[in-house]
Amino acid sequence: MMAAAKYSPLTTHVLNTGDGIPAARMALSLHRLDSQLMIWNMLSVGTTNKDGRCPGLIGREAFSPGMYKLRFETGSYWESLGQTSFYPYVEVVFTISDREQRFHLPLLMSRFSYSTYRGS
Repeated sequence: MMAAAKYSPLTTHVLNTGDGIPAARMALSLHRLDSQLMIWNMLSVGTTNKDGRCPGLIGREAFSPGMYKLRFETGSYWESLGQTSFYPYVEVVFTISDREQRFHLPLLMSRFSYSTYRGS
């Protein structure tokens, strides 16, 4: 259920650095922590496009300060390419304090490593 907003204040880009290509057709999900119950609530799911991007993760109206995580289904992605991977999934947890800013969270990955950073 992708957010139906034109503009998402949170974007991601997944790159298969082992092969030097965007990671197309990777499933991912966005979650927010309920700070009272201490449980993760799923906000949206999606799949990266041919450029390794997943637009429309969350609309501005639903984007509030708090702790979030993006879960990337890396194991399934590598399996779809007929390869194995050390990491069955990657979860990146981050905190949003200013909902007016734009946040870009790239994932650079190979079968045996990954890195991420806050982009612009």
